Amino acid sequence: MNWRYTPPVISLSVNVNKVATIRNARGGDVPSVIAACETCISAGAPGITIHPREDERHITAVDVEEVAAFLAPRREAVEFNIEGDPRPDLMARVRRHRPHQCTLVPVRPGEITSEAGWLPKRDRDTLGPVIAELRGLGIRVSLFVEPKDAAIEWAAELGADRVELYTEPYARAFEQGLDAGRRSLETYAAAATRAHSLGLGINAGHDLDLDNLPLFATLPYLDEVSIGHALHSRALFEGMAKVVGEYLAVLRDADGPR
Repeated sequence: MNWRYTPPVISLSVNVNKVATIRNARGGDVPSVIAACETCISAGAPGITIHPREDERHITAVDVEEVAAFLAPRREAVEFNIEGDPRPDLMARVRRHRPHQCTLVPVRPGEITSEAGWLPKRDRDTLGPVIAELRGLGIRVSLFVEPKDAAIEWAAELGADRVELYTEPYARAFEQGLDAGRRSLETYAAAATRAHSLGLGINAGHDLDLDNLPLFATLPYLDEVSIGHALHSRALFEGMAKVVGEYLAVLRDADGPR
């Protein structure tokens, strides 16, 4: 691989949705989403992500208020990212709390988790005014997209600040072996290089874990990864503070030329 490489400081944003999923299975306040945020931050995580869905199957409206209040005095040190589809109630919360970043993610009927990026031809009219409004509020906007030139160019045309590359295809390829993972990563490298050439920052997320992240972290121009399910799954057995440290170590080790 002969990518032109600028050594990044890759940021980790921990998605705490899974903690809310476990809590909601029983009801009540345990485990605490706020305690999860506090543990992740104490372990060195520089960012927290929440994705409040309309059906509140994990993060609820109350969670949004509580997480925002918890992070407000930490604003200079911890990045707050709210992600989701631009429905009215979500947009109202984003306007009120003004996170550092809003990641706009499409929602497909019946999906368990995000299954694809935005479709440029279909979703242009939906997102253009939303992106303009968010940027006017001083909120960085990231669009969840496939690693394809058409999606990258569309995001730039709409005025997004960043793209978040949908990494499930990479994760599935990596499961087939290192060579398959490297071939998949070439696609993402081309997308990241194109995004960088258009002035876009590059985030990534979906099914990244401690096995496939070391290779993915060599992606050129990578700014941030958002990780939730895999991190929390391992933390059930190893402890959250330890596992956050493991992910941060992978990203620190990515520093340097490839």
